[in-house]
Amino acid sequence: MEEIQLYLDEAKSLMDKSIQHTVAELVKIRAGKAMPNFLDGIMVSYYGNPTPLQQVASVTTPDARTLAIKPWEPKLIPEIEKAIINSDLGLNPQNNGEMVLLTIPPLTEERRKGLVKQVKNECENGKISIRTIRKDTNDALKKLLKDGAAEDEVKRAEDIVQKMTDNHSIKIDELFTKKEVEIMKV
Repeated sequence: MEEIQLYLDEAKSLMDKSIQHTVAELVKIRAGKAMPNFLDGIMVSYYGNPTPLQQVASVTTPDARTLAIKPWEPKLIPEIEKAIINSDLGLNPQNNGEMVLLTIPPLTEERRKGLVKQVKNECENGKISIRTIRKDTNDALKKLLKDGAAEDEVKRAEDIVQKMTDNHSIKIDELFTKKEVEIMKV
């Protein structure tokens, strides 16, 4: 039945998006080494408009613990510094007149454990999203059953949804394990 396949395709698409979202959230959690995407989400006031940092400057990593932010326009340096100070990154920017330098401090054991908890929460949110998609899809399939769809087709579709849920949950567990190893590595 075409309608059942549409629900299955939509469920897979939504579950894939949940994984992509979880990956995007995990990237924001730093593991002690400098990465340009660490500054994703920083907005700089550019002619009065909040603008993503990557649109007004280039971000490079001269070494494992430093981020160099070179604005396209030197007059943006104070705005970039202000945006970083006001963010929740906890970093102190230094400026040499041409660019803003951020030194990423090494993580303490306590901070590492806190970051692992944060990663665990993000992964759990991803799993909750996947389970919600499963529930919504199964509810839609049950409605189809009431509307006259074949019981064996609906049952088969529910089994497929459960397998998709299990596979996507395993992917999130793998993301957690990988990020935990990355954070705990000294």
